[in-house]
Amino acid sequence: MEKKTTAPAAKPAAPKSSSGGLNPAFVIPILLVIGFCLWYFILGDPSNFSDPETKHKPTTAMGIVYSGGIIVPILLTFMLSVLVFSIERFITINKASGTGDLDAFVRKVRSLVDSNNIADAIKECDKQKGSVGNVTKTALEKYRQLAGDDTMAKDQKLVALQKEVEEATTLELPMLEKNLTILSTLASVSTLVALLGTVIGMIRSFFALGSGGGAPDASALATGIAEALINTALGIGTSAIAIIMYNLFTSKIDTLTYKIDEIGMSLQQNFAAHH
Repeated sequence: MEKKTTAPAAKPAAPKSSSGGLNPAFVIPILLVIGFCLWYFILGDPSNFSDPETKHKPTTAMGIVYSGGIIVPILLTFMLSVLVFSIERFITINKASGTGDLDAFVRKVRSLVDSNNIADAIKECDKQKGSVGNVTKTALEKYRQLAGDDTMAKDQKLVALQKEVEEATTLELPMLEKNLTILSTLASVSTLVALLGTVIGMIRSFFALGSGGGAPDASALATGIAEALINTALGIGTSAIAIIMYNLFTSKIDTLTYKIDEIGMSLQQNFAAHH
């Protein structure tokens, strides 16, 4: 008699992690070109100077920033990068947060699972439309599959459920954390590049002080000091924005991760109690 083999039950699909997001290798060179154009054509417009031919003696704030020298377009690129990637992360993480209040979602799912209403709990995950909902839906589908599986011991089922939650979380986190390293790197590099511009400006100031003999060139001395301070201001401002945005996004991701862990632990405890 021919023995029939049954195909193993299909494993619930893991949540699809978005591979979207801006590519730094493509975006940053474009921003560098934009930064240079802003410095040379906008800030360096002859109308911003009382001496248009040599672009000396700035009469506007844009002319003053232009006088910071060749380090300025690099710092402008850093600032543009911080703004662009901050907006991109803000949109992505807000989308991953889903709709509605996360605390209310967690309470409702836990209540439905306690009443063994897995189907409605999965529907709530579809309504949530976020990373927490995606991970929870995958865990609930695994929960339902394991509840009807008589071939595994209880401890094995709990391990399988925990593994499913961990795998689903691992798929979601890279999408949330993508490009955060850009912000953390710019927070440090901006200050260092600004320091380079500051040193260059001070070198010019001391050179003007020494080359004038007994009567140093006050104009050249002031120009060098202004260049140093402009670079310092741009670098510190960019670094401050990058640090604030990085900490803000990290905090939001930690909140999502905590909610995922909370639901995962609740599902395991519920499974252990009812199955």
